[in-house]
Amino acid sequence: MTRVDALVRARHLVKRFPGGLTAVDDIEFDVLPGQAFGFLGPNGAGKTSTMRMIACSSPITSGELTVMGMDPRTQPRQIKARLGVVPQADNLDIELTVRENLEMYARYFDIPGQLARRRATDLLDFVRLSERAADQVEPLSGGMKRRLTIARALINEPDLVILDEPTTGLDPQARHLLWERLYQLKKRGATLIVTTHYMDEAEQLCDRLVVMDKARIVAEGAPRELIGRYSSREVVEIRVGDSERGALDGRLAQLADRVEELPDRVLLYTSDGERALEQIRARGIPLESALVRRATLEDVFLRLTGRSLVD
Repeated sequence: MTRVDALVRARHLVKRFPGGLTAVDDIEFDVLPGQAFGFLGPNGAGKTSTMRMIACSSPITSGELTVMGMDPRTQPRQIKARLGVVPQADNLDIELTVRENLEMYARYFDIPGQLARRRATDLLDFVRLSERAADQVEPLSGGMKRRLTIARALINEPDLVILDEPTTGLDPQARHLLWERLYQLKKRGATLIVTTHYMDEAEQLCDRLVVMDKARIVAEGAPRELIGRYSSREVVEIRVGDSERGALDGRLAQLADRVEELPDRVLLYTSDGERALEQIRARGIPLESALVRRATLEDVFLRLTGRSLVD
């Protein structure tokens, strides 16, 4: 469906590299203003290549892409002036202080010094780094560096913020603080495009997302919509002894909408996990452990992209 009000609009978008590798193969999506839009997928699925085309750092092979109503092929400078980009790896200037990293970066956008200082003060407060403003960057924790990188991306008050794996490598406390800051950023009206390998992060942050696999989009929707479409309401995880695995022999098939046997456990996808567990026990199947949980985006992701390791 065409959305004329989309901030980012892609139609039949293709990215090929020399040698014939197709990284993005005929994909379509819309990112609406004020939305947090996510790209999920295994390594090599095409997420980063798509982000790089949106950020005007990699040319389009074919198809249509508009960013804030502009064409990346002919208007990259105008687009970059209104973008904020948070790369996967922090690239802060370690020879500068926390504040200087922001004020120096503001010069790339021709922001006057007084305005740059005021924005730097506001942004340091926003990312909770005001007390570290005069410190060097190198001693900062990973979470602090990540927050500073986000603050730097906001110095030009961008209409669109692109975040590539924003919390990779952070401990849980730092991740949750960053989620809270990104949520506040969205409440201010910012439009976010996020790639992430963390399914809980996608559920927390994204209003809408696409799942990519082998250069194509295989699913699109809100997180809960995708869970409802591709999984059951609940999942029962059971473990049985090695000697019992062969004896299962289809005994679970009628107890769930779908049964998935993994090397270390068996998953039963069902609308009522407790009832399914009762039926398993009633059949006298000896269990080493059992867990009933709600279905998650990770269940959807693994169903759509498989469980094989992608290098």
